Amino acid sequence: MMRLSGIASQLNCLPTAEMWQVIRSRFDSCQNKISDEAVEGGVGSACSKKVRNPEQNLRGPWYLASGFLLFWVLLFFAVVMPLFYRLPKGLTIEDASKGVFIAERAHNNLYEFDEIGTKVVGSDGNENKTVDYLLGLVAKIQENVLDEFFDIEVDLQEVSGSYIHWTMINKYQGVQNIVIKLSPKNTTSESYLLVNSHFDSKPTSRSAGDAGQMIVAILEVLRVMSTTRQTFRHPIVFLLNGAEENPLQASHGFITQHKWAKNCKGLINLDSAGGGGKEILFQSGPNHSWLMKYYKNYAKHPMATTMAEEIFQTGILPSDTDFSIFVKYGKLIGLDIAQFINGYTYHTKYDRFANIPRESIQNTGENLLSLVRALSNATELDNTAAYATGHAVFFDFLGLYFINYTESTGIILNYSVAGAALILIFVSIWRTASISCVSTGYVLCWFILILVFQVIAFVLGLVLPIAIAYAFDKFGLSLTYFSTPALMIGLYICPSLLGLVLPSYIYLKLQRSDKVPFAQRLQLVLHGHAVVLAILGIGLTLFGLRSAYVVTWTLIFYVVPLVINLLTTLHDRGFSWTGVLKIFQIIPFLYNSYLIYTFVVTLTSMMGRFGRSTNPDLIISALNGLGTILAMGFLIPLVNMFRRPSLIMFSLLVVSALTIYTATSTQIGFPYRPKTNVERVPYLHVRRTFYEYDGTVVKDDSGYLFNFQDRRGPAPLKMSKANLTGLVSIAADCDKIMMCGMPLYDHRWVKNQKQIMWLPREELINPPYVPELELLGKTELGNNTVRLEFRTQTTDHSSVFIKPHEDVSIVNWSFDLAYIGQQTTYHIYFSYGKNKAALTFFIDLWKQDGDFNVPMCQIGLSAHFIGDKGDASSQKFASLLPSFAALVEWPTSYQRFIY
Repeated sequence: MMRLSGIASQLNCLPTAEMWQVIRSRFDSCQNKISDEAVEGGVGSACSKKVRNPEQNLRGPWYLASGFLLFWVLLFFAVVMPLFYRLPKGLTIEDASKGVFIAERAHNNLYEFDEIGTKVVGSDGNENKTVDYLLGLVAKIQENVLDEFFDIEVDLQEVSGSYIHWTMINKYQGVQNIVIKLSPKNTTSESYLLVNSHFDSKPTSRSAGDAGQMIVAILEVLRVMSTTRQTFRHPIVFLLNGAEENPLQASHGFITQHKWAKNCKGLINLDSAGGGGKEILFQSGPNHSWLMKYYKNYAKHPMATTMAEEIFQTGILPSDTDFSIFVKYGKLIGLDIAQFINGYTYHTKYDRFANIPRESIQNTGENLLSLVRALSNATELDNTAAYATGHAVFFDFLGLYFINYTESTGIILNYSVAGAALILIFVSIWRTASISCVSTGYVLCWFILILVFQVIAFVLGLVLPIAIAYAFDKFGLSLTYFSTPALMIGLYICPSLLGLVLPSYIYLKLQRSDKVPFAQRLQLVLHGHAVVLAILGIGLTLFGLRSAYVVTWTLIFYVVPLVINLLTTLHDRGFSWTGVLKIFQIIPFLYNSYLIYTFVVTLTSMMGRFGRSTNPDLIISALNGLGTILAMGFLIPLVNMFRRPSLIMFSLLVVSALTIYTATSTQIGFPYRPKTNVERVPYLHVRRTFYEYDGTVVKDDSGYLFNFQDRRGPAPLKMSKANLTGLVSIAADCDKIMMCGMPLYDHRWVKNQKQIMWLPREELINPPYVPELELLGKTELGNNTVRLEFRTQTTDHSSVFIKPHEDVSIVNWSFDLAYIGQQTTYHIYFSYGKNKAALTFFIDLWKQDGDFNVPMCQIGLSAHFIGDKGDASSQKFASLLPSFAALVEWPTSYQRFIY
């Protein structure tokens, strides 16, 4: 300890170069002693017989280093990109006799589906035109069913109900489902397979991608199944639901109330967050790993990853699907599959037929048809509880092959590979010591220092791109990559590569020991990275993350070449070991770059609707950094094999600098483009009126209420001709006034309330009508309780906010009782489809003193006129906003009452 203290005191007063000399001298004196002891033990005599060949350690010409890196870049663009976007040929109606999925027919149906227009719940487009169109398609299929093999039943369900969704009660009335049951003749199975998607849309969207593409695929699968002499075991229920965007209402109505729901055991849910490419399996089970065996054996174009499932289930992404409703309320198990490419058009007016190629529908249809045939014959559906064996680890390799195993197998594999890596690294250190004529202790001591450097490299590889993202955001320049994703190469990937290689370069530059050959020192650097990954894999496994498979499989392709090198003595012959390593690194490079590219494609467009409160660049930069570490962690240090590796690092620095300049100083870095990469701008034309307890009006004003969807918020709109003077945050009012005094549209608006902005307007807005909230009765029930009964004939999308005073409690009401006590301000989100009956409800209030002749609660009523363009002033205001803004706007009436 005294000796260490002395060293430390010396280091504190030395410059960096001299500090390194002290470290080297101390290590050398320490290790010389270890080596001398080893020689006395006979190690030296054995080594003395070996003749070192200095040519083995010659480094390659400097210009080959750029060729080495270029090879991996070309591999990505020549292999990963084409396979990622690869789609099967779209089959035509001429192929119909083959009993296969015909994309041309589905594509034609999608065109007509798109021509209907928007399909918002409650609108004529959704409740009448779309329902009639789809029923017509189903009727044509019914005409051609093979009656001797199948029975087909069609039911148009109109359903009402409610449930607690996030922070609100989600109440629906008269929403519609088209339900088709296809059964084999004389079947005895009471277990049904449910296949679901939705046909309704968000305001302004024609829903060609979300989820018209899935609806027409389902109908084509129904046609093929019902006209092919290939029977199946379990009845299949095809659910075309008419209220998913509201959110998730029609699926709840089906699974809780439909006559066939109780028999549904298995599920294939289809949705979309984009359209026009492949679909990805991103949720499975839960707790039924056997489903992955079916997916592996029958999905013709597999694309899936456990990592997507774990990320989605954290709830951090601004999306949800009917899958969660079926699992929660119906205890179903199954597969959740979605389109994800080109998410820029998702929920905008640009979600059109033109963006959906026939090949994309063929890809979805072939997968769906094969999976439906397989699962409708699955014996596991007879008793799903007997097969609840746990979660699965699953992933595809470039869409060419699918790998799956149980979570318990994954845990064993993760620990085994990490343990094997650590053991083999120790063996390698022993071999390195042997051929270098030094002791194992000598090499091991240096390896500990290398390990520290590699931890730093790992951290830098992740932190440098994050630091750039943080700096960009500080200057208001987030999302520069939104329209030009190639900027990520210079902004995030090059800094990550620089961070990965810099520590090893410094170590190899300064550590000039002649005792261990340079090639073996470089190998020790890679061993350090392997140890970091092994520890990371163990940590992720202990934390219960199945996504640890990514680290494990990356390590496998380091462990295997290490074994080969050790067995063939290539390990001991200069840089010979790098040949086997580079060959084996092709596989993890391809997979990891493919995996991360999948997430980059998915999340980049999603960052345009991630909200203002989170810096999206931190997510994208960390994702790029992680991908770089996984794909290049064992490769980028190999530039040290070549002379003057500093040129590579300088080149990376130059590329980053040029990209930063381009992103900050040119139009290329501006995030938005008309039609293709839009800024989402939802806002309401609000007329709000506040009534006091005695009925007098204390506030009557108008304005535009903006809920900006991305980090840049209102800043890009200020370059337009629209007058945004007076635009302010409503955050200050949110702590003082019920629901900030605003008609917050749904649970996402409520969640985002402190980021919402208000632009006052002098001219009062006159919505189509102002719903009346009628107090039907006020009845004292005894026990200090009074009942207030209300009725309102409101719009198809409305909200009721209820906030009791501090000395008043709600003890009963018309809504879900479990919701009482969950919020300080209660939010009842109400929508209707075919049934336009008035909303009626009662509230039972308890007050300790029993005095009910004073104010007891506030009630807010917002009525949304979706589809209405507003008055002339509102239309003129919208026309002045920039062309890159995708507007989603409508008039809204908001009234606040006190009772």
